[in-house]
Amino acid sequence: MWQVLICIVFALGVICYSIFFTTSKYTSPEYDGYSEAHMPMILAAVVVSIFGALNGWKWSVMEKGMIQGISRSMQANLILLTVGILVSTWKAAGIIPSIIYYGLNIISPGFFLVTACLLCSIISLVIGSSYTTAGTIGVAMVGIAIGLGINPALAAGAVVAGAYTGDKMSPMSDTTNMAPAVSGSNVFEHIRHMVYTVTPSYIIALVLYFILGRSAAPDGAVQMEMKDTLQNAIQEEFTVSPFLMLPIVFLLIAVILKVPALPAMFGGVVMGLLCMGFVQGIRFADFFDIMHYGYISSSAGVELTNGYTVADVVGGGGFNGMLWTVSIVLCSMSFAGVLEATGMLGSVVEKILKVAKTNGLLVMTTVLTCFFINLLTADQYLSIILPGRMYKTAFEDRRLKNKNLSRCLEDSGTLTSPLIPWNVCGATMTGFLGQPTLAYAPYAFVNYICPIVSIIYGFTGFSIEKMSDEEYEKMLEMRKLEEEETARAMEA
Repeated sequence: MWQVLICIVFALGVICYSIFFTTSKYTSPEYDGYSEAHMPMILAAVVVSIFGALNGWKWSVMEKGMIQGISRSMQANLILLTVGILVSTWKAAGIIPSIIYYGLNIISPGFFLVTACLLCSIISLVIGSSYTTAGTIGVAMVGIAIGLGINPALAAGAVVAGAYTGDKMSPMSDTTNMAPAVSGSNVFEHIRHMVYTVTPSYIIALVLYFILGRSAAPDGAVQMEMKDTLQNAIQEEFTVSPFLMLPIVFLLIAVILKVPALPAMFGGVVMGLLCMGFVQGIRFADFFDIMHYGYISSSAGVELTNGYTVADVVGGGGFNGMLWTVSIVLCSMSFAGVLEATGMLGSVVEKILKVAKTNGLLVMTTVLTCFFINLLTADQYLSIILPGRMYKTAFEDRRLKNKNLSRCLEDSGTLTSPLIPWNVCGATMTGFLGQPTLAYAPYAFVNYICPIVSIIYGFTGFSIEKMSDEEYEKMLEMRKLEEEETARAMEA
């Protein structure tokens, strides 16, 4: 156990040191230091592998764990790269600039944060993807915030809170289906049960966004000046038209028709390319360059506020722009794969479980374990799967319905993932929204209020449902059958 603790402390220590304290004399003066999690993750994987080898684990097993960990993230990596291409084509095509242009006319600065959170919640609920929501509508919301003179970190926090709230309540979301699958619950029972924790958390967040929005909005003269500057620059650079909203409608229809995520997004890319050529008059010869390296705006010299230019708002994206995020996913999943293959995570959770003597402590332990695994392995899926496996029997032995466990997994595993800079989700949100994780995290209110509400419910017993005698007996029979099947498989 002491070796496991050394590995965990070392991993977290070197990551935190790199992000918060590193400086370098070998780089340009404007560069403050390394401040990345890539190399610390690789170093941590090496240290864990060394301890694994000292305890008799073969390299082939640990290498297989790394490969399996990376394999689990490949769908997310493909989506990330595709969204990068989608963002660059939609910016060059004038789709996102048009959303920003019209949004500046519709959205009031005082109600902007509330509107951003609500809009992202609705879109994410419909399409079941926080990534797609943040990478499209979220990007536009941050651009509108800059045009209104509102701190973009505030806007990014509202976007993340809304996107993840909708994601966790959507029956089309992968995590919303994964949590009940791991815990043995039903997806629709799971969603209905989450209403108890999401509703108060969401209302509190909206109230806070309303208060912050009223105080963060600049005075009318400043706001109008920045709004006019951004709108004039967009009109000069792009053809702005309501018809450019059609690709967004296409994407929503594709999701409603249950078209898989990648084909739907590639369809959005194709529509973006058509708009680039026929609406904005961009040459076909420039298509690949924009898709790969992102759109370079011609408004780099037009300043808005706080060092932001119009080009920062309407430019960027691209396949290349997502490689930083994909690389940290590969590094973190290699580290997580070794941890899981050597059984280190499992041994920690088993020790923790011995402390959970009451229902409240069990719920709190589950919520904190999900956050801890998010922190350590940088993987949202592992933070749902591992605690789900570990605590399923403990919840059942206390006669607690499986949907109590699935709710805890989502309240913490799903929602805390974008609050960690080196987590896949945190890195992804930073890549999409252009704001450091630590800058927007304090304003993603739902993401840390909801886990607290879940813990409070655990200790008070509110909405914690128990099995009837019949349900408990049926569960014991099912468990016995599963154990017998496992034993037969092992013998074979």
